[in-house]
Amino acid sequence: MKRLSILVMACMLFMGALSGCGNNESEQAASNKLVIYSPNSEEIIKTIIPMFEKQTGITVELVTAGTGEIIKRLQSEKQNPYADVMFGGSMAGYREHADLYEPYVSPEDKNLIEGHRNTSGFATPYISDGSVLLVNKNLVGDIKIEGYEDLLNPKLKGKIASADPASSSSAFAQLTNMLKAMGGDYENDKGWDYVSKLIQNLDGKIASGSGAVHKSVADGEYVVGLTYEDPSSTYVKNGAPVEVVYPKEGAVFLDAASAITKGAPHMDNAKKFIDFILSKDAQDAFGTQLTNRPLRQDTKLGDHMKPYADINMIKEDTDYVSANKSKIVEHYIEMFTSIK
Repeated sequence: MKRLSILVMACMLFMGALSGCGNNESEQAASNKLVIYSPNSEEIIKTIIPMFEKQTGITVELVTAGTGEIIKRLQSEKQNPYADVMFGGSMAGYREHADLYEPYVSPEDKNLIEGHRNTSGFATPYISDGSVLLVNKNLVGDIKIEGYEDLLNPKLKGKIASADPASSSSAFAQLTNMLKAMGGDYENDKGWDYVSKLIQNLDGKIASGSGAVHKSVADGEYVVGLTYEDPSSTYVKNGAPVEVVYPKEGAVFLDAASAITKGAPHMDNAKKFIDFILSKDAQDAFGTQLTNRPLRQDTKLGDHMKPYADINMIKEDTDYVSANKSKIVEHYIEMFTSIK
């Protein structure tokens, strides 16, 4: 009996040791994990996530969905968060749902260009996208296109691709950009007078969506399109017969951001990810391998992207635009309908 008791005790100790090893391995795996919710493009995901995993040894569980769907999921999980980080989406969207995110300012934030740093205390800008004009070099001939004013040239009537600001975020960004650039603010008659003249030169033609704008220019259906930098730079990078023109009157660049979810289960890893996307390696990847404009001051840019110093950049009043979006869109619709 004594020997049997000793054997039972030994077995229990052995099993306990195995159980302890299992728990340690499980805890280690959990501590080596990061859950990311992202609306970003496949190109960004395929480039940035593997870089992060390789540099840190952290394994990423990725959930991709549209921004609206992600916000709903974060709200439903608020009491028991599953995600650690939201990676992507507009700065305006983060500010609108500030209660979903954890305060954090990366030590890398100081390396970003002025005007594009973390001023909210929780949402970290990491890339920026600007309103541009995409010109087909095979069709433009001797027509000068350097900015918004040039789009009023009668030779371009019916040859300008543009989407509807009521349904396209990039078209709305173009609308507020031109109001700011041509009028100085969003209620100035001078800016809206320009918009009125531009609508007349569109000759009633409106693209089905933002993607149709840049594609129709690259395909040779239109001479010029009112679009945004990311897809435009992709065409240049891939050798298409197009040129990206930054309006000489001023181009607005709006930031995409990332943030740590409130009560993130893997908080330390989440902070490492925010630090990483602002690191020189990641920012250089955005500027050279991808077509997203990085925000670090010392970053590299590929030949397909124009340096910040060569662009006349103007700042949008994001608070005003967010608060008055409906009013701006309604004014545009009334104007378009009356002219058409």
